Amino acid sequence: MAEQSYDYIIVGAGLAGASAVEGIRERDTRGTILLVGTDPQRPYNRPPLSKGLWTGKEKPDSIFVHDLGFYRQHNVELALDTEITTLDSSAKVVRARSGRSSGYGKLLLATGGQPRRLSIPGGDLDGVCYYRTYADYLRLRAAADQGKSAVVIGGGFIGSEIAAALNMVGCEVTMVFPEPYLVNRVFPEPLGRAIQQNYGERGVRIMDGDRPVSIERSGARFAVRTQNGARIETDIVVAGIGIAPDTKLAAQAGLQTGNGIVVNERLQTSDSNIYAAGDNAFFPYSVLGKPMRVEHWDNAINQGKCAGHNMAGALATYDYMPFFFSDLFDFGYEAVGEVDASLETYADWQEKFRTGVIYYLAEGEVRGVMLCNVWERVDAARELIRKHEKRTRESLKGAIG
Repeated sequence: MAEQSYDYIIVGAGLAGASAVEGIRERDTRGTILLVGTDPQRPYNRPPLSKGLWTGKEKPDSIFVHDLGFYRQHNVELALDTEITTLDSSAKVVRARSGRSSGYGKLLLATGGQPRRLSIPGGDLDGVCYYRTYADYLRLRAAADQGKSAVVIGGGFIGSEIAAALNMVGCEVTMVFPEPYLVNRVFPEPLGRAIQQNYGERGVRIMDGDRPVSIERSGARFAVRTQNGARIETDIVVAGIGIAPDTKLAAQAGLQTGNGIVVNERLQTSDSNIYAAGDNAFFPYSVLGKPMRVEHWDNAINQGKCAGHNMAGALATYDYMPFFFSDLFDFGYEAVGEVDASLETYADWQEKFRTGVIYYLAEGEVRGVMLCNVWERVDAARELIRKHEKRTRESLKGAIG
C-alpha cells in the first residue's frame, strides 16, 4: 500500500522533468505532483556546465530552470537527493531507496542517462571525473582554477567542450580518443581536422587514434597509459565518452526498451499510464521517418512539456524538430535533423571552416543541417528538411544564407 498517492509522479528532476511540470500545469492546475530526482539540486540546465559557466557568460544562479518559489506556487512536492529503486506498474506504485512508497495516476520517466564508464583498470578510481552534474562542475572548476594539467578522454561533444573549457581557464590539456579526428560522428572530415588543428594551435595536445588502457594513482596525481605506449602524468582525469540511457526502472516494470525507453508519438510507453521524455526516450522522429533518441537541451524542453500535456489529458503528437548547439572556442554551431557524418555531406562555406552551412543528405534528400557561425536560421533549416525534396549540390548553394 502506498504511503501517499499523487495524480502525477515525475521521476527525474532534470530539464525534461521540470518542463513536464509546466506542461501539466498548463492543463491541470490542481492535480497533485511529485517531482523526484537523485541530484540534490533542483532542476537546472546542463549546457552551461560545459559552456557558459566556464567563460563567465553565465553565473551559477542563472542555470536553474525555476526558482524554488515556482514549485511552491504550483503545488509541486520536490523530493531531491532521492532515488526511486522500484517501479510496480501493476500496482501503480514507485518506491524510493529510503523505503517510501508513492502511488500515481500518471507517471513520467525522465531519468535521462548515466555517463558511460571506462572498462579499464583504474577506470573507477576515486577522482576520475565522469562529467555530468553541477557538483562535477564545481569540483572540476576548483581543480582547474589552480592551473593544473588535465587528460580528457573522449573526442565527441562533451570531451571537446570540456577540453576547450579547461584550456581557456589555463589548464594544460591532453585529449585521448580512438577516432581519427574530433567529433567524427558528426563533423565531415575537413571540418573535424580543421577544428582539431585549431585546438592544437591553442595548446591542446591531441592524441587521436589512441585510447587509455589503464589509469593509476600516485598521491594526488594520476598516470594514464595508452594503447600506443604513452604514459601521461596529470592532475585531473575527465572521461567524456557519452551517456547510456537510464532504462533500469522501465525494464524492471516490463516496459519496452531498446536504444532507450520506447514510446509512441504521444510519448507513452508500452504502459499507457507511463510516459518517457528527454535523453532516455526512443521516440518516432516523424519528419525523418525513423525512431531516434536525442540527447539535447531543446528536445528535453519540448518533449517534457508535451509529455506533461498528455499526462494531463491532451492527445498531442510530438512532431517537433529539436535543434542542438555547441561552442568550441570561437567555432559555434546550431544543428537540426539527422546530423551524421556517415551520410553524404555538402558544405557551403562562406569562409572556409569558419562560417557556412553543412547539409547532410541521403539519396539527394536533405536529412540534417549544421549552421556554422550562422545564426537565426534553424527554422529555415527545419523547413528545408520537411520538404523531402531531391536537391543537387548546386541548388543548395545559398539555400540557407
